[in-house]
Amino acid sequence: MTVSSMTGFARESGFSAPYRWNWEIKTVNSKALDLRLRLPPGFDDLDKPIRTAISGALARGACYANLSVTRESPSLSARVNRDLLVHLMDSLADIKRPNHIGPLTLDGLLAVRGVIETVETEEDEAAQAAAQAEILAGLGRALKQLCAMRAGEGAALAALLNQRLNRIGDLTKAADLCPGRHPSAVRERLRAAVALIAETGRLDDARLHQEAVLMAAKADIREELDRLVSHVFAARKLLAEGGAVGRRLDFLAQEFGRETNTLCAKSNDAALTAIGLDLKVEVEQLREQAQNIE
Repeated sequence: MTVSSMTGFARESGFSAPYRWNWEIKTVNSKALDLRLRLPPGFDDLDKPIRTAISGALARGACYANLSVTRESPSLSARVNRDLLVHLMDSLADIKRPNHIGPLTLDGLLAVRGVIETVETEEDEAAQAAAQAEILAGLGRALKQLCAMRAGEGAALAALLNQRLNRIGDLTKAADLCPGRHPSAVRERLRAAVALIAETGRLDDARLHQEAVLMAAKADIREELDRLVSHVFAARKLLAEGGAVGRRLDFLAQEFGRETNTLCAKSNDAALTAIGLDLKVEVEQLREQAQNIE
């Protein structure tokens, strides 16, 4: 499986007499699958199968699906309003006609507004059923286009995320090998700190030893480095597995941030602090890109 982005767009059109239809689907980032569906009047029966199809194709993201349908050249028929025609004939029969007015004719009566009515023919259920089937098939094609676009962008994001992970791995190694972490450097800093404490007053040697041990423990970043290495391995594994891994990647990005912040807080060496700040930059960029993954 490949990694997919949550951003995509697709359009699909078709014609099933007498209906012309058009699908337009857009997806953007979201914490879960959020489907916004717009259907034209008369096609509400498609709501459930459409939602089922989209939910089967997408795992995450805000999806805006819009279906538009137009009916081409609706069939019209003429109908004579017999009640009105008979009423006019009966009414005119009782009226004395002047000599300059010609005799009553049928075409004259038919020209009176309302005598002849034009009406649209009733909907053909078979034609509408065929159109609905075509619309659902078109939705399937549109979703394939959408998923292909999301997969293409996802592949590019996966490459960028792997670059970030490589950089985080390199910085973690650099932090591990930082001269400031060497035992002799730690001892020198502790010695200076103890000497400073001793200058402020008379302290028991045992108490000084305890303080030195506590300072050394607080400055140790071995656990943070091991966790960063573990998180890099886990993130690479997720990207290799593919599928809907966005939430887990986002969680790992948060864990990266925690370990990096702790490393910076514990650091009492300028070089190690600089590495920690570079780590924070890479982790923040990793998290921003991970939030685009499905």
